[in-house]
Amino acid sequence: MTAFNEHPRQVFRVRELHELLGLPTDEPSINITRSRLGRLVRQGLLDQPGRGLYQKRT
Repeated sequence: MTAFNEHPRQVFRVRELHELLGLPTDEPSINITRSRLGRLVRQGLLDQPGRGLYQKRT
């Protein structure tokens, strides 16, 4: 959520988030993050303006 709070209007892809946060970009790590982002979308904290895109709900 830190990246989304620092860049509230920016739309991110999962791989971009990993690179921004210095996380590993291997496929298993990205899939875990994708799952977590999906949960945040369902909870209403994030929006998903397109397939594979995430941004902070405003």
